[in-house]
Amino acid sequence: MAAPAHPARGAARSQGPAPAPLGFGTHVANVLRLIVKELRSIRADPVMLFLVLYAFSFAVVSVASGASTEARNMTIGVVDEDHSDLSRQIVSAFNPPLFKEVVPIGPDEVDPAMDTGRLVFVIDLPPRLQRDVLSGHPTSIELDVDATAMTQAGNGSVYIQTIITQEIAAFAARSERNDTAPVRVVTRAKFNPNLQTSWFTSVMQVINNITLLTVILTGAALIREREQGTVEHLLVMPLVPIEIMLAKVIANGMVILVAAGFSLLIVVEWWLGVPIAGSIALFLFGAGLYALAVAALGILLGTIATSMGQFGLLVIPVLLLMQLLSGSSTPMESMPVWLQYVVQTVSPTPHFVALAQAVLYRGADLSIVWPQLLALIALGSVYFAFALARFRRVIFGD
Repeated sequence: MAAPAHPARGAARSQGPAPAPLGFGTHVANVLRLIVKELRSIRADPVMLFLVLYAFSFAVVSVASGASTEARNMTIGVVDEDHSDLSRQIVSAFNPPLFKEVVPIGPDEVDPAMDTGRLVFVIDLPPRLQRDVLSGHPTSIELDVDATAMTQAGNGSVYIQTIITQEIAAFAARSERNDTAPVRVVTRAKFNPNLQTSWFTSVMQVINNITLLTVILTGAALIREREQGTVEHLLVMPLVPIEIMLAKVIANGMVILVAAGFSLLIVVEWWLGVPIAGSIALFLFGAGLYALAVAALGILLGTIATSMGQFGLLVIPVLLLMQLLSGSSTPMESMPVWLQYVVQTVSPTPHFVALAQAVLYRGADLSIVWPQLLALIALGSVYFAFALARFRRVIFGD
């Protein structure tokens, strides 16, 4: 007797009840388990851990202390052809740490000293300088500059001209027995009273590294799973795309935020001695919202690239534009107005840089930086939704 025919597997599924939707607690549990998996993957990658450690420690120190744009320890020589009280007063005004010890030279030694790079600046004080100043006769002081040292040449020339002008004005005022000037200009530099570039570059380096590593870590995590074939394991599990994507964003964002917090406390504030004016907790809250957006961008780029090499080449121009047009290197006001509107509309980085500068430099609180927080929430939601749609289509084939 022939065996009874069994219904087809697809027909049996179509006749059975639909699977019950997962509850909210199940989604949360799935995300937490996936976060633990992502953290273990990061821990098992020593190269990535070294990159994070280096970026938030030695890279910050090297940029803040090594790549300084301040004019310090400048070499200067003086050709004193006047030998007067005024010329000696001008020479004595060039002191450390702005200048090294003044080198007295003769007129015939100027070119050899500058050709060999021994001196960056040479001041030529002409004969009859003091007599011309006291008589009101026009005179000139020659300043020779080695412009191959561009940073020192630009800043140092301004300092030298200011010092000479002040010393001549003070000497003329004493000679006229008039010690009080009609106008006294008092300059107070707020938020960076010593005008040290390390106060700016160290914090900006931490901000730039948050952008750089968040994008790289999240995108590389997706690419690594696609290359190793482990993403197929996730596809057969009772998981939904948003759970997988949330886990990658949260796990990698947590690593970056913890590293950034320790960098601000240990490297910037303790090691470099840069004071943090505002609340680090408020900064990290804003950084968390920012990480949502840039991590989603990393996922998006990870779905476009098919290999780690392609991902690296794709990330370079994106990060370069984000950082150059963020206001961290140059002020936003220096850009064309139309470009400012475009960048602030499509990129979350200018809003995060403005928030970080307001909180960490000027001690701003929530009542001041709430517009930047709202902008980060709005842009982060758009980035996340777009990246999730792309993630569904590429990875899950929805």
